[in-house]
Amino acid sequence: MTETCQLMEQLPAIIDYPNGISVIDARYHRPGRAAIHLITEGDKAALVDTGTRFSVPGTMAALAHKQITPEQIDYIFLTHIHLDHAGGASEFMKWLPNARLVVHPRGASHMANPIKLIAGVMAVYGESEFRRVYGEIHPIAAERIIEAPDNTLVELNGRPLRLLDTPGHARHHYCIHDARSKSIFTGDTFGVSYREFDVDGLEFVFPTTSPVQFDPEAAHASIDRLMALHPEQAFLTHYGRIRNLSYHASQMHALIDAFVSIVQQAAEIQDRQPIITKALQDLLLERLAAHRCTLTRDAALSLLQTDIKLNAQGLEIWLEQTIR
Repeated sequence: MTETCQLMEQLPAIIDYPNGISVIDARYHRPGRAAIHLITEGDKAALVDTGTRFSVPGTMAALAHKQITPEQIDYIFLTHIHLDHAGGASEFMKWLPNARLVVHPRGASHMANPIKLIAGVMAVYGESEFRRVYGEIHPIAAERIIEAPDNTLVELNGRPLRLLDTPGHARHHYCIHDARSKSIFTGDTFGVSYREFDVDGLEFVFPTTSPVQFDPEAAHASIDRLMALHPEQAFLTHYGRIRNLSYHASQMHALIDAFVSIVQQAAEIQDRQPIITKALQDLLLERLAAHRCTLTRDAALSLLQTDIKLNAQGLEIWLEQTIR
């Protein structure tokens, strides 16, 4: 009884969908901010993205709740190596003895030797904040890492999962096409969509242009490449399943262009970060109003503020790179 109570205390939110797909809350900052996706095929399973090391206990509880043993996890797929997606990878690899880590070739070396990755994040947040948010990150044995160049096919117990190079948010990003469920697992390539913004079944989706590798042309091309697969649904790390993909693709294209226009208009301003931030905030609030979102302004901004800050930083870095 005690063990059952402890398990239930640790159990995160889980949403099950057809074709063996589940969304497990990564408990990153707040509920509903980041998801770990579980794909189950027969007696084998895989995780898509890992959250941070603090996501591990809840996810292991979720697997136990679903009667999936650690030995049944064959793969951990990292859509990219930003730490809200990959920070828990080394801890998961300790708990999942048969799992192999599938990562973009540009990210593989950082998983085997994360010193530079850690140093880069610490330079932004400071060591104490890094430890608080991400905890410890350890090297992963090279023999357990699979590098996945464009169009890599990985079979999960016979179920084909195709990995497609999709830069724009990051150069070390791939998306997963699951033909069985007519789904794409998109990491950050297809933007961010929090369930609190859903209105009558229609989601609100916006781009994530966080530092340091935003590339608008590549982002447009990656969205078009994904839509050419005619998917019926997308599973976003931030957060979970969305449908209405043709509509959202058009909105994503429009917002990428609008984001770029905002930062270009601020190009001649010396202290432009506050200007960019305010313009992004106004644009997204305007779009939410058109979406008929009923949240108060303060409630909406509480959900958006971190993304707006990171998007503004990423846009300014892109601008500085283009005007050098």
